Amino acid sequence: MNTVVITGGAKGMGLATAHIMGKDHRIVLWDIDQNALTAAVEELTAAGIDATGAVCDITDRATVNTEFDRAEAGGHVRAVVHSAGVSPQMGNAEFIFRVNSVGTLNMTESYLRLAREGDAMVNVSSVAGHMMPDVVNPKRTFALALTDSDAFSTKIVKAANLIPGKMRAGLAYGQSKAFVIWYSKKMAAAFGAKGARILSVSPGSFDTPMGNLEIASGSDKLTDIAALKRFGKPEEVGSLLAYVISEGPGYLTGVDIICDGGTMAAMTMKDMLAMTKGEGDDAAEAAGLPGGRLKRALSQAGRSKPGPGKPSRARAVTTPPPAPAQHLHRNLHREARM
Repeated sequence: MNTVVITGGAKGMGLATAHIMGKDHRIVLWDIDQNALTAAVEELTAAGIDATGAVCDITDRATVNTEFDRAEAGGHVRAVVHSAGVSPQMGNAEFIFRVNSVGTLNMTESYLRLAREGDAMVNVSSVAGHMMPDVVNPKRTFALALTDSDAFSTKIVKAANLIPGKMRAGLAYGQSKAFVIWYSKKMAAAFGAKGARILSVSPGSFDTPMGNLEIASGSDKLTDIAALKRFGKPEEVGSLLAYVISEGPGYLTGVDIICDGGTMAAMTMKDMLAMTKGEGDDAAEAAGLPGGRLKRALSQAGRSKPGPGKPSRARAVTTPPPAPAQHLHRNLHREARM
């Protein structure tokens, strides 16, 4: 029987996906919580699913390689659901980059070694990755992931120090998830050369342990914007994750699929600006959006840069931005060039 490896598989959307994929695959769950893994394996076993679990630190390449080889020995790993990740309430910016960005790189490169014709991998991103202005995404650092993974791992973590303290976790989360989307698209050709597929899925607000944790940062306010005024259920995104790695959509690769109850579809520019105002900083941070200070800095930068064929408006600015905004502007552009 073929195997499906699911990271972050002990709870939430990972476990929900395991229940679906376990109908015709052997399931291998990876997580860092041994107690949760044991409970999840027992739950799946009771449902008649062939399941095992392993503690795996996805930020350590050697460990990931070892666990993939072990999983492969029990039956070819036909698919991977990489749902492990952390959010702003779970750690500092360096930790977020290490788990979400470096972890995704390790998982993707390691599985590529084993991938065959018809195999598939889905990386779980977030709508936060779609909300990040390009100016704050370190695209040059992203590109290192394709040529020098060690340099990428070092530089992306260091990028956290360029973000102003109060906004570090929220911005790091948005940037790390933007990387997952970008990287999954870029790796489509490498997987395609083996007849395999890779894509990403970007969930919105879901009723999972991590999703509920972020209510403290105002994530529930996103449901006020969404077309569906509620949190999503784990099994709803689990169904999507299971479908995209199934054999049915065999021509689906190199794309990101948003599953957010219509949040992005319903969000207007007015909503976006409201979330970046000072009073909405908590909700903005939960979504990975820049807070009010970043909005003001970016707005100031935009006013001082003429578009194609337009006269400069720099002279219309009679007073310079405050020093903190200038400092932030310099840091953001320095980061974007990395």
